Amino acid sequence: QVQVVESGGGLVQPGGSLRLSCEASGTGFERTTMAWYRQAPGKQREWVASITSIGSTNYADSVKGRFTISRDNAKNTIDLQMNRLNLEDTGVYYCNTRPPILLLSGQYYWGQGTQVTVSS
Repeated sequence: QVQVVESGGGLVQPGGSLRLSCEASGTGFERTTMAWYRQAPGKQREWVASITSIGSTNYADSVKGRFTISRDNAKNTIDLQMNRLNLEDTGVYYCNTRPPILLLSGQYYWGQGTQVTVSS
């Protein structure tokens, strides 16, 4: 299965930018649709953006025009460039397949995530 390690989160002021990175490993990465998800405090995890194996992208309405997802199959990485950040973008960001990986145990696989905090 694909496994991921997210990095790049931090504290940023409203209107600022941040770039998240995800390093993936495992069989079939180059043929798999990848995505970024996020979970704000007290809210359910939500899908943010996805990118297919050939580079076609889709975005949630809340981030469209501000975020850009990209992938480098040679490096096994998926990045998320976030611009014009606002308070509602705060949360833990996760990289995963789309749909998320469902393990034989019945639980979904999630990495450690990376915290993004937008605050003045």
